[in-house]
Amino acid sequence: MASRLSQRLWKANSKLARKGQTRQLSLHEYQAQNLLRDHGVPVPRGRVVGTASEARKAAEELGVPCIIKAQVLGGGRAGGKFGSGLESGIQATSTPSGAGEVAGKMLNQRLKTKHSSSDGSVVEKILVTEFASCDSEWYLAMTIDRENYRPAIIISKKGGVDLDILVQEYPETLFTFNFGVSEGITDALIHDIEQHFGTSGQETGHLRQVLTQLHKIFVEREATHLEINPLGRSAQGSFTSLNASFTFDKAAERRQADLFALRDKAQEVQDEVDAEKHGLVYVRMDGNIGNVVNGAGLAMATNDAIGFHGGASANFLDAGGKATKDTMIQAFRIITRDERVRAILVNIYGGLTRCDMIAESIIGATAELGISVPMVVRLQGTNSEQGLKMLKEANLGLFVESGFGDAARRVVELVQT
Repeated sequence: MASRLSQRLWKANSKLARKGQTRQLSLHEYQAQNLLRDHGVPVPRGRVVGTASEARKAAEELGVPCIIKAQVLGGGRAGGKFGSGLESGIQATSTPSGAGEVAGKMLNQRLKTKHSSSDGSVVEKILVTEFASCDSEWYLAMTIDRENYRPAIIISKKGGVDLDILVQEYPETLFTFNFGVSEGITDALIHDIEQHFGTSGQETGHLRQVLTQLHKIFVEREATHLEINPLGRSAQGSFTSLNASFTFDKAAERRQADLFALRDKAQEVQDEVDAEKHGLVYVRMDGNIGNVVNGAGLAMATNDAIGFHGGASANFLDAGGKATKDTMIQAFRIITRDERVRAILVNIYGGLTRCDMIAESIIGATAELGISVPMVVRLQGTNSEQGLKMLKEANLGLFVESGFGDAARRVVELVQT
């Protein structure tokens, strides 16, 4: 049955995206479109280029008018702005020379969007596509409904705008249809969609084809979110993917080696990429309190505790249950080079990770990196008494707390004073 769960799904997925960016593989538009094309879903002809002259040549081959699209990860390109002054990462041009001119203003420039970091993302590739006329634009996504523990299809006849805008401004247009992974795209599901949207027989048949192929990608490639926006609908009732955004479960990396070979690390937050090299899970956030924690659950709880006491975390950093002295020093290195960080909270529960080793790492990192911001340390578990003693004898001016809430409150106080 259809429902209007889309707003809750969007909020849940947005929160997960902010907290767990490194746990997902995101593809560029051209990569997602290629995957759709390989599965028989109609996609406009296009060329991926890296120079203005290549863009001009692509426009000549594809014919004009054509569309020039900056290839960056994340949405909001249409409303973005380049350092060159060019407005929008999606441009239409009516001449090959115009394609080259626009490409020259996009390539090697930073595009800032509402979803990008403050510095924006450098555009190294652009996609030149033929102009595909359509009668209307729809929104279509296959994602995970975490509230109902089932996959879901989200559809709206008002596509061409970001999902957050749809949710906030046009929620009545969005419908969610749950389905079973093993069952796939059944006749009952298609009938439900047909009844809600009043599609013609031809529209229903074409939509079934698109959904069937999306389901195949979703299951075989272990996807978490497959979005086609806009999904162009022709006057004849056929559908074409005009833009696609796909993400996949990071846990599937070994099983999906060819897919993960497409990963563009240059488009990711550099600190997150560096952390991964050392077995750390780091996600950049918007606050000014740096965290070093072992275990994802403890990391999330620490971020929540900081927020409860009125602070905001600069990062989510999980050193893992088998953290070593080297990985801990690398964790401090990543956090301390973030100029936003005004205080650090170290919250370690010693199991496999010994608290005396953590203390040794803190002492070593302070000496090696010259950490100048105040640091609150909470150690509990294996060798915690020995670790706390080492920190006190080192006379580093650290703030040591035994309580979880006390540690979070103290680090917030240090930032606010």
